Amino acid sequence: MTGVTLKKVKKSYGNVEVLHGVDLDINPGEFVVFVGPSGCGKSTLLRMIAGLEEISGGEIAIDGQVVNQIPPSKRGIAMVFQTYALYPHMSVYDNMAFGMRIAKESREEIDRRVRAAAEMLQITPYLDRLPKALSGGQRQRVAIGRAICRDPKVFLFDEPLSNLDAALRVATRIEIAKLNSKMSETTMIYVTHDQVEAMTLADRIVVLSGGYIEQVGPPLELYERPANLFVAQFIGSPAMNIMPAKITRTGETTEIELKDGKRLEIPVKTPEGDMGKSASFGVRPEDVREAEDGEDFLFEGKVSIIEALGEVTLIYIEGELIDEDPIIVKLPGIHEGRPGDTMRFAADPEKRHLFDEKGHSYLYR
Repeated sequence: MTGVTLKKVKKSYGNVEVLHGVDLDINPGEFVVFVGPSGCGKSTLLRMIAGLEEISGGEIAIDGQVVNQIPPSKRGIAMVFQTYALYPHMSVYDNMAFGMRIAKESREEIDRRVRAAAEMLQITPYLDRLPKALSGGQRQRVAIGRAICRDPKVFLFDEPLSNLDAALRVATRIEIAKLNSKMSETTMIYVTHDQVEAMTLADRIVVLSGGYIEQVGPPLELYERPANLFVAQFIGSPAMNIMPAKITRTGETTEIELKDGKRLEIPVKTPEGDMGKSASFGVRPEDVREAEDGEDFLFEGKVSIIEALGEVTLIYIEGELIDEDPIIVKLPGIHEGRPGDTMRFAADPEKRHLFDEKGHSYLYR
C-alpha cells in the first residue's frame, strides 16, 4: 500500500501565492477528500500530486519517494477528470486498453485487466460501444475503469461527478464507494466542492480555504467539532446559524449573552481572560427543536418563510439575534407553522458551539 506526504507545499502564479505551505500525511489505503469553495486551491493541489502542475516550494512524496522532479507517467498514479477525457473514435474496450498498449503490456494482460475492471464497474455489456452511445454516468465509469486498468498506487479524482445530473451523481457516488471497498488497499484522493460527496465517501476530509488547510479529520468530527467558523458554516446544509455574543462568565462551563439579552450556558471551558470578550454562538439548524411549554428556550422570533420539503421543514426566523441572514431551523416531517407566527426554539447544551473573537472554536483551545 502507498501513502502520500506533502511537506510545506507551495504554489505561486507569478507573484501570487495560491497554496501556502501545505502539510499533510495521507495514509496508505486511505480515501481522502479535498473540499472547499471555488478558488481554494484543492484542484491545484491534486494536479501537483499528479505532476500536472509544477511545485513552487516544498516536497511531495509518494510511497516514500520524493516526486517533485518525476514526470506524471512515472509516479504510479491514475487520474479521473470531470470531463471523462475519452477518445470518441475508440470503443470502450480500446479506451480502457489504451494506456496499457502504450506501456506495451501483453495482449493477454490487457484483456484480463480490461475485463476485470469492466466487471467490477458493471460495464461489460458496453465494451464494444463508442462513448457517444453511453450516458454520462456510463462514460464516467469507463473513465474510472481506464484508471483501474493502469493498476495505480494512487487514484486521483478531480470533481468526477460535477457534470452529471442529480440522479446520476447519486448513482455514480455509490459506484465510487463500492470501488473503494473493493480496492481498499489503494490510496484515493478526491476533490469536490460538494460536501455530501465529501461526507459520504471520505475516511478523512481536508477542508481548504484561500490556499490554507482549515481542518483535517473524519467527516463526523468536522461536523460535530468544527475547528473554526469557516468549517462550521461550510460543513452542513443549511449552514450553522452563527449569532454574535458576549462572554459573561468563564470557567469549566461558560455563560454568554446574546444580542437580545438572553443568557445561555455553553458546556465548554473558557479562560478567565476572555471575560467580557466578543464571541460567536453557533447552533446547527437540525439541532434546534420547537420549545415545549414552560421549557427554557434558546431564542424566539417571527417566522418569515416556511419551506416544506416532505421529510423535513425549513423555517426561517427573523429577529435581532443575527445582523443580516435569518435563523434557519430544520424540523423533521411537516410543520404546520405559518409566516407571521412567533415561535420559540430550544437546543440541547451539548449541541451548542462557541467560537472566540478570531473565529476559533473553544473546543480546541
